[in-house]
Amino acid sequence: MDGYRPRRMIESFGDWAAMRAAFRWRIPARFNIAIACCDAWAMAEPDRLALEHVSAGGEVESWSFGALKEASDRLASAFAARGLGRGDRVAVLLGQGPEVLITHFAAYKLGAVVLPLFTLFGPDALAYRLADSGARMLVSDPANLDKIAALSADLPNLAEIFVTGPGPAPAPFRDFQGEIAAARPLACPTATRADDPALMVYTSGTTGAPKGVLHAHRVLLGHLPAIELHHEGFPKPGDKGWTPADWAWVGGLLDLALPCLYYGVPLVSHRARKFDPDAAFALIARQRIRNLFMPPTALKLMQGAQVPEGVHLRSIGSGGESLGADLLEWGRSALGVPINELYGQTECNLVLTSAAGFMRISPGAIGLAVPGHEVAIIDAAGQPLPAGETGEIAVRRPDPVMFLEYWNQPEKTAEKFIGDWLKTGDLGVMDEDGYFSFVARDDDIITSAGYRIGPSEIEHCLASHPDVAMAAVVGVPDPVRTEMVKAVIVPRPGADLATLPETLTDLVRRRISPHVAPRIVEFAESLPMTATGKIKRRELR
Repeated sequence: MDGYRPRRMIESFGDWAAMRAAFRWRIPARFNIAIACCDAWAMAEPDRLALEHVSAGGEVESWSFGALKEASDRLASAFAARGLGRGDRVAVLLGQGPEVLITHFAAYKLGAVVLPLFTLFGPDALAYRLADSGARMLVSDPANLDKIAALSADLPNLAEIFVTGPGPAPAPFRDFQGEIAAARPLACPTATRADDPALMVYTSGTTGAPKGVLHAHRVLLGHLPAIELHHEGFPKPGDKGWTPADWAWVGGLLDLALPCLYYGVPLVSHRARKFDPDAAFALIARQRIRNLFMPPTALKLMQGAQVPEGVHLRSIGSGGESLGADLLEWGRSALGVPINELYGQTECNLVLTSAAGFMRISPGAIGLAVPGHEVAIIDAAGQPLPAGETGEIAVRRPDPVMFLEYWNQPEKTAEKFIGDWLKTGDLGVMDEDGYFSFVARDDDIITSAGYRIGPSEIEHCLASHPDVAMAAVVGVPDPVRTEMVKAVIVPRPGADLATLPETLTDLVRRRISPHVAPRIVEFAESLPMTATGKIKRRELR
């Protein structure tokens, strides 16, 4: 297990330029996520705390690394006995909890590929992903049995369905706990290379059918430099991590959950039907959580809640949508820690970050390129642009955090690149000091009277008003201007809706520019979101 002993990717923290210059990737030829995040710790310190699962009722179930290894070894044997082998896909339709980790580790130990699925997916979304991936096995819970039963007849590749407790699983499903109890531990994990497939996460499909993004075992190692930096020298004694982000999302799984376990940092899991900021603060205080990955939507909701006694955070990372200056200031003043932004996407994650302990923080900027990743702003021909010019954010290959391919879509995989640059589809700009700022998704740009307008800056301005809980900005057709700016506002309780539209329009006019001020302001009870917490501007349009 010596080759799996966790070590920091950043050997010495200090000046950012010096860290980038000194950085060298250490990617071993053979690597397996399950060995690194579970078995290596179980062999060295079997009783070391790995996971605290907090039930809906508040009961805490603790799991050591030794217990996770034992359970995943037995489940791997049960999977193998049912025919699962190298390269086969195992779908996981579960909320946060020990069963998710046990399934991941069991599959990795057999060289299989894990397919995380959101429990909020409806039958169409599930059917597409299970059929497209050719998943051979599925692990879920009783709450999802009706959806699964209705789909299984049309999924000939889906040979086995395992159901978690409580109680035995109804026929013809396999009982998750029963299979673990009856199986012998796996004698020896399958030897995997760092470049072997391990994980497939489907894109949210906002621009066409979802695509299966296939990642190798090395993807975990590719995330570590950013984790160490935006969590301010992670890990440190006393650290404990939690995220409300579902582990079916790259953000929940690879921005916090697996890195915590890799470094031996206790992880908290908790299933909640709906995010509640007061409940989140209570959980943070009760479990003495110090390190968070929080989607911007969750942070915006927490901004309107009272911070209770007992909240002692050390680091917060956030990504998925850019943050505004007001939210960053709230983090410093109300929580006592900076909120460090991070940037990436399912195909190539955590390549840009801010880290208040190691760099200046510029409101409106994501941050700098993380050591080990080469990021640029490129033009349509794939040529890097000079500072100050808007273009597409791109990442140079090879890169260990970069995906292997889109599942069974070689043409789409090829289209993702221009030369050696992976195109993110996000427009951005880089300043003279190398700080990157997000402008907009390429298809979110509003063209009005010859101006190209990105929604993010306007949304941040609108959200700074105390009567605004959330804001989204889109372009709608206009016969004169091509498009006009429209704002959709979720107001806070008690807001004066009669005067608020004029107030908000004037706010944008004064703080940004008259040409980007919304000409239409509408109110909504909520905004349409992807499963990862991003605003569906296409749906609003």
